[in-house]
Amino acid sequence: MFDSYLVTPEQLATALESNQSERAQSKRVIPLCSSWFLPNDPQGRTGQQVFKEKRIPGARFFDLDAVRDHDSSYPHMLPTAEGFAQSMREMGLRKDDILVAYDSQELGIFSAPRVGWTLRVFGHPHVHVLNNFRLWIEGGFPTESGAVNDEMEENSYPVPTFNPDMVVNFREMKQIAKEVGKEDGEKTQILDARSYGRWAGTESEPRPGLSSGHIPGSTSVALPELLDPKTKTLLAGDKLRRIFESKGLDPELPIISSCGTGVTAAVIDAALQEAGFGRKDDRRLYDGSWTEWAQRVSGKDDFIVKKK
Repeated sequence: MFDSYLVTPEQLATALESNQSERAQSKRVIPLCSSWFLPNDPQGRTGQQVFKEKRIPGARFFDLDAVRDHDSSYPHMLPTAEGFAQSMREMGLRKDDILVAYDSQELGIFSAPRVGWTLRVFGHPHVHVLNNFRLWIEGGFPTESGAVNDEMEENSYPVPTFNPDMVVNFREMKQIAKEVGKEDGEKTQILDARSYGRWAGTESEPRPGLSSGHIPGSTSVALPELLDPKTKTLLAGDKLRRIFESKGLDPELPIISSCGTGVTAAVIDAALQEAGFGRKDDRRLYDGSWTEWAQRVSGKDDFIVKKK
């Protein structure tokens, strides 16, 4: 139905209209509100709150704080395949649904790519990201508000197969960091979506007690660089490619995206895809990202780099 991973408001509106006129069709188009805010959000907002305030009609809420590995001490580690399937059933979703993740009006593009990435890791076949809800509203497309029925009718969703080739764990990340600077070391590029200050170690992390800084050899690709400053949409592919090239990145070498907890790392991953930069099989995401890294290497200064 959609030709690309990113979907415009016009394309989604047309698809939803088709949804209404063809209720018997097996493949439904379902918007997924994927709003999430940092723990130090000045207004104390939550995804559930903005979902109730204003959403695309018929949208479901995908809660990143709930669909995760609850046995992990880190905030947004991927759930088990069984846990993922159960969450999809509770949202009333089916395997053949065409899912379009979208962010809050305020942030534009922030956490929806993480939801999209999670769905793809678990093999959901039809996944897209709206670019973006702010333009949806400005375009005069319909919205609804208020509480929703918490007792969503569960659908059958099979336990999927997890794709480990899209994910990097701590052990591998540490080995890659050890190879940095070695002439015969593995040439893997690590990108970091956090603010430049957090990457450089000059700005505090939003989580109390967590050191700022960066993984050895990583490159700062702060989230705002990838977005239009006015609309907060992800930039066009050619502009994104020029940004990656300006960082001295090589599309022929493996790329790992990271951030604070693995959420905005997926924005980098989506930007790489949109730019056609890097080989698809060589683009991965470090799930635990900086929160896991800084806690697990704590006290080992050679693994936390600060800009001098």
